[in-house]
Amino acid sequence: MIWIIGGTSEAREIVSRIKDYMDNFIVTVATEDAREFIDTDRVIVGRLDIEDMGRLIEDKGISLIIDLTHPYADIVSENAKKIAKDKRVKYIRYVREKMDNEDDIIYLENYEQTYKYLKNIEGVVFFTTGSKNIKDFEKVRGDNRFIYRILPTIPSIEQANNSNVSMNDIVAMLGPFSKEFNKSIFQNYKVDYCVTKDSGSNGGTRDKINACKELGIKTILIDRDIEDGIRNLEEIEKIIKNYNYK
Repeated sequence: MIWIIGGTSEAREIVSRIKDYMDNFIVTVATEDAREFIDTDRVIVGRLDIEDMGRLIEDKGISLIIDLTHPYADIVSENAKKIAKDKRVKYIRYVREKMDNEDDIIYLENYEQTYKYLKNIEGVVFFTTGSKNIKDFEKVRGDNRFIYRILPTIPSIEQANNSNVSMNDIVAMLGPFSKEFNKSIFQNYKVDYCVTKDSGSNGGTRDKINACKELGIKTILIDRDIEDGIRNLEEIEKIIKNYNYK
C-alpha cells in the first residue's frame, strides 16, 4: 500500500493522475477542509503524530510513503522520515524548488527573526503566511496596521478572531493568486511590506514578489532550509506507477 501525505496542490495533482488506474493507495490530510480538494474517497483526515503514523503503517500495510506536504510542514516530514526508517518503509520526499536570492528582498531565517524585524518598522504590513502565527505577529504590531490573508475556513478565521484581529484586517481567500490580482489587493490596502514564505512558484511566491516589485513594496521572505528530495512531479508519478506494477 502507498501512503501519500497530502495538503498541497502537488498532492491533488498526483491523486488526479493515478486514481483511475490504481487503488492501492491512501491519502492523509490534516483537516476536513483539505479533503474537499482531493478527488478520491481514499482520504483519511486528521493530524498524525509519530505514534499515529506508526499505527497507520502497520494497520494499512504501508510499504511506500510519498511525502507531498508543504515545504514548511517540517515536523510532519521529520516524523514521517523517522517512522519510515524505524518501520523499514521506503520514504520519498517531493521538494518544491526554492526561489533564487534577489537583492531587493529582505530574507529572514525564521519566525523569531521576523518578529524582531517587525518591531522596528512602520507602515501597513500584509501577511500571506497563513493563520498559525497571527497571535505572535499581533504581539509586535504596535501602532502599525497588520492585514492577514488567510484561508476562508472556520479554523483560520477563528485564529484571527481569537487574536482580536479586526474584520477590516482579514482577507479570507483561497489562492494561489496571479501577479495582477496581488497588485490589486496590495494597492487597495496601501501596503508597505508583504510578509511571505518561500512556498515556491506553485505556492504563488513568484507572483507575490513580482507584484511587490512593481508597486515598490518591500518583500519580507521567511526562508527555509534546502531539502533533499525529488523536484519533478512526473518522476514521482513514475515511481508510483512502477511500484503499482511490481
